[in-house]
Amino acid sequence: MRILLAEDDSVLADGLTRSLRQSGYATDCVKNGLEADSVLSTQDFDLLILDLGLPKMSGLEVLQRLRARNSHLPVLILTAADSIEQRVKGLDLGADDFMAKPFALSELEARVRALTRRGAGGGPTVIKHGPLTYDQVGRIAYINEQMLDLSARELGLLEVLLQRSGRLVSKEQLVDHLCEWSEEVSNNAIEVYVHRLRKKIEAGGLRIATVRGLGYCLEKFPESATVTTPPPTAG
Repeated sequence: MRILLAEDDSVLADGLTRSLRQSGYATDCVKNGLEADSVLSTQDFDLLILDLGLPKMSGLEVLQRLRARNSHLPVLILTAADSIEQRVKGLDLGADDFMAKPFALSELEARVRALTRRGAGGGPTVIKHGPLTYDQVGRIAYINEQMLDLSARELGLLEVLLQRSGRLVSKEQLVDHLCEWSEEVSNNAIEVYVHRLRKKIEAGGLRIATVRGLGYCLEKFPESATVTTPPPTAG
């Protein structure tokens, strides 16, 4: 899951970014509305956390322009505690949820989980590939019902390869999906992550092929990877 945080308060932005990354979300941060609008028009995210009091372009205008591009990206808006009018405008413009500052970090993380589940189709989305099962929302992988001990980077790598099973994935594509803007990751680092993931899944019969100079490919099983959404439980 990739999150864009648009927040101009440096202390709050740094704290939220660290917390979300520790929870396994690839999180990028921008500090003004113009930058947020530019990034949203050129890159894909799974969730936008949007402060309405942004400089250069207001959060409401960023949201309005996002929806004008027919984007269905889930949006969680952050507002001052007394800005009821802004909250109403934000929801009317297409925001999915809001939180008033100050807020408890645990509540924000719970709302993030709820919105990313909604963006994935309303329930836990599971990819199956031979003996492997991967829960995209819970970010847990199993082989033959045995949970794999994977780092956040290894989970992100597995997710990208599963979504493109049988197709070549370049190192540049992996960098785009795995790394935040503040980091510089070399091709050698990508090779290390692939090597680690390969060692952990090959015992289950999964194979990551290397196409020298081009990238990697998760080989298909006779039954290709499928995405399933379990039916809602009663209650």
